[in-house]
Parts: sequence; structure tokens; C-alpha cells
Amino acid sequence: MIDVYFDGASAGNPGLSGAGIYINHRKKEERLAVPLGVLSNHEAEFEAFIHALSYCKNHGYLEVSFRTDSQLVNQSIEKGFVKRKGYQNYLERATKLIDEFDLFFIKWIPSKQNKNADELAKKAIQDQLNQG
Repeated sequence: MIDVYFDGASAGNPGLSGAGIYINHRKKEERLAVPLGVLSNHEAEFEAFIHALSYCKNHGYLEVSFRTDSQLVNQSIEKGFVKRKGYQNYLERATKLIDEFDLFFIKWIPSKQNKNADELAKKAIQDQLNQG
């Protein structure tokens, strides 16, 4: 089982956003800071999740346990439902990817347990600011 921590962050709401993905498996760590452009904080959280799912699928990590401090993303995936229609596309994209995994779990964790992914998401924002 591969542990995948993800986080989305925005500098403003909406604002310049980034995704942080921290993967820990077989005593090996992978760290990804993904620039996302201008999104709301919730959109950045969903995009971070979708990027993490895609990355795992593309690298053959098919037995995964995802961790997030986003209650919105966690509850949306667990219930298969979003209240805001604007998030429906994110849920559909994520669900299609999830279906391609052999074993999938998602769990909400407190922010203090998601520091690696949070730092990477903030780095992705900073990288965009430095380029602009």
C-alpha cells in the first residue's frame, strides 16, 4: 500500500494556486509541487487530488491510501456527491480515475499531519510568483 498525501493551496480565493503531493512508499519519498494557475481554494484541493490520482495511476501505484486535510474532497469522494454544481466535474473526473485502482482508500487527517503536502502546494504558488 502506498501512502499519498495531497493538498491544494491558493494565494487569495480565487488566486494563484498550487498542488502539493507527497508520496511515501517502500522507504522512498516522492515530492511534487504542481502549479495550478488561478483557482479557488476548494478547486485547488480537487485539482491536487486529481493530479495525485493521475500521477499514481501513471506510475503503476494501484494500491493507494490517500490522505487529505480537505473535508470537502474527503466527504465528496466518500458520499459520491457534491452540493455545489461547480464541483461536479471534479467529482466525476476523480471517480473515473479511482475506478482504475485495484485498492483505494481516502482518509481525512488534521492539517498538522499534512505538512509535507502543504509545503509543496505553497512552493508551487511561490514558483509561479517567481516566474511572473
